[in-house]
Amino acid sequence: MALVLTEAPAVEPVSLAEAKAHLRIDSDHEDALIGALITTARMFVERTLGLALITQGWSYFLDAWPRSYTMALPLIPVQAVSAVRLHGADGSVTTLDTDSYAVDVLSQPARIVLNGAMPTVAPRALNAFEVLLLAGYGDEEEDVPATLRHAVLLLVAHWFERREPVVLGAAAQDVPATVAGLLLPYRKVRL
Repeated sequence: MALVLTEAPAVEPVSLAEAKAHLRIDSDHEDALIGALITTARMFVERTLGLALITQGWSYFLDAWPRSYTMALPLIPVQAVSAVRLHGADGSVTTLDTDSYAVDVLSQPARIVLNGAMPTVAPRALNAFEVLLLAGYGDEEEDVPATLRHAVLLLVAHWFERREPVVLGAAAQDVPATVAGLLLPYRKVRL
């Protein structure tokens, strides 16, 4: 399984102006650093929770379709599946007809269910199936839940104030407990 970003988000869930206001910074001297911290904080939240905050395009590759005929998608929330492709051993690419599968984006995780026969692939095929999907809460900052946006702001502030790679003397704190608490309701729980 491989998950490949094909279209990065057009905006961040927190604007530079909003982050600077949160940090109480008036000058433009630190804008590049703050912008990088916003992107890093977004990516940290997304990676930790297995979700996409702002609309982004992804390709999800699998060697074989699950025997249950149902494929769970690894990101939440999924907005749409634009195509399912089958990659042949000879380099050919076949797009499956949309009537041959059903997409359920309301479930978490979202899933794709085959309606007909299992597509055949070459033995030991690598990344034979590709699912092209759009994931994220929406196109704008306001579409992202407020708690997740606040977690991004708190991470930006934490990393802005603590730029050293190692903390001496005190107990190291990678992620503040406040941020971990904000992310807790969005964590995936396995039973």
